[in-house]
Amino acid sequence: MKQSLINLLPPATLAVVIAFWGLAPAAWVEAPWSLLAVGLGVLVFVQLLELVFERHEGWRINGRELATDYFYVALSYTAIGFATDALIHSPLAALKESLGIATPWLAELPFLVQTLILLFLFELGQYWMHRAMHNWTPLWLTHAPHHHITQLNAAKGFVGNPVELFLISIGITALLDVDLNALFASITAGGVIATYAHANVSANPPIWYGYFFTTIRNHSLHHTATSYEDTRCNYGNSVIFWDRVFGTYRDGESAIVGQDDRKRLSIKEQWLFPLRPFMEKKQAAEG
Repeated sequence: MKQSLINLLPPATLAVVIAFWGLAPAAWVEAPWSLLAVGLGVLVFVQLLELVFERHEGWRINGRELATDYFYVALSYTAIGFATDALIHSPLAALKESLGIATPWLAELPFLVQTLILLFLFELGQYWMHRAMHNWTPLWLTHAPHHHITQLNAAKGFVGNPVELFLISIGITALLDVDLNALFASITAGGVIATYAHANVSANPPIWYGYFFTTIRNHSLHHTATSYEDTRCNYGNSVIFWDRVFGTYRDGESAIVGQDDRKRLSIKEQWLFPLRPFMEKKQAAEG
């Protein structure tokens, strides 16, 4: 009975967050703190669940991991967020206005339908970007630091090279006419799913949830330490459904995660990782 209730935590959290945006008054939605408050609230909540319902002892959070994780959380909500808005969202919004692009039919759909369309559409782009990162060396060099993490925790989805963090945030939602409530609901709903998909929480959601949304089982297999080739599956950050559609879904779970020699990279090493081939070539020439 206890485990059954634990298994319901991901879908229950998802439902609460979506319901919040569906019922929130305009003043709350338009407040500059609302998106940040919900996002951080979910993150802290799931982080606390890790302390109570631990999945793997080897993933137990420590001070160094926690400090690194929250450094990247702060980076994502500041520099990465500003860069995405300035280089992607604002230009797309301007393009939408100049070309007269409009989707009034989308804004007229029920709130929940708008939310799911936005979530699945954004995740379709993330799926192909993530898949490209595992199949093209220049992109892999930006993504590899995320696969050098040696344990999974609630905030690990934020950890990686800044170039990758920017690339994975790219989306076309700025071209669409939707309610702000639905937009924020889709953003935080994806955050809920991705947080649980990286979290050290012993929750195995119901079959229907795992058919559409990414779970820790799916994502731990994507981070497996078995080999690089074995990570080329389950690319969905929040929506595993696209892996089912495009044939990259694999069932299973991995308690041991990390790439190469499973050496934990420092923040400096994560940021310099894309330059590693050039640095190694230079060292070889000098040697």
